[in-house]
Amino acid sequence: MKILVCISNVPDTTTKIKLVNENTDFDRTGVQWIINPWDELALTRAMELKESTAGLIEKITVVNVGKKENEGTLRKALAVGADDAIRVEADPKDAYYVAVQIAKVAKEEAYDIILAGIESSDYNGAAVGGMVAEMLDIPSVSSVSGLFIEDGKVSLNREIDGGQEVLSTELPFVAIVQKGISIDPRIPAMRGIMMARKKPLTVVDAVEADVLTGFVNYELPQAKSACKMIDEENAGDLIKLLHTEAKAF
Repeated sequence: MKILVCISNVPDTTTKIKLVNENTDFDRTGVQWIINPWDELALTRAMELKESTAGLIEKITVVNVGKKENEGTLRKALAVGADDAIRVEADPKDAYYVAVQIAKVAKEEAYDIILAGIESSDYNGAAVGGMVAEMLDIPSVSSVSGLFIEDGKVSLNREIDGGQEVLSTELPFVAIVQKGISIDPRIPAMRGIMMARKKPLTVVDAVEADVLTGFVNYELPQAKSACKMIDEENAGDLIKLLHTEAKAF
């Protein structure tokens, strides 16, 4: 069984965004890039499955659509425990374009399970995983918070209003994962970092694909107002402010 984990290269969540070029792009100077948090959890779950299924998982591959500077993020994924990595040499212009590239990679290797984070922490599009499944004409399950393999059979958990849903599906399939799929992302150990240098990282050319969306400009959220401190004995003032300024009721 082979697992493909889709990896998005995103700015660290603590990054302070600065817009440039008349708000049509953001300043990448000094930005630290990381594995998209949801993709990182997906990779962690893939590793857990490989370790707990006694040789059932033959290989875990990570794939990213991006330029050479993304290879640091892929090397981190290899250090966490992925067996090999594939980078599609392309500018990830929009969700459809990225999905076409990933689907092409997936077709060539015939992966049994494809894991994609529910969204990326930069653009929050929540579209790539579902598109990949459609392009491959295989089932997809969204909002997956649990993935288990027992006796060669796959079961998945989904959070729903008021409870949890348990599903089964045939291989191959795409799991679009969210928080809960694994408790904590793995931190690369020194041994893993050293081994990652020798693991294969293959660069492939992009295929022709349409770009269906584009960004006109960006706008930063309004700065938060200063915090107002209310004396504990003046509950009336607090209630008034909640009503007139915070519009809480």
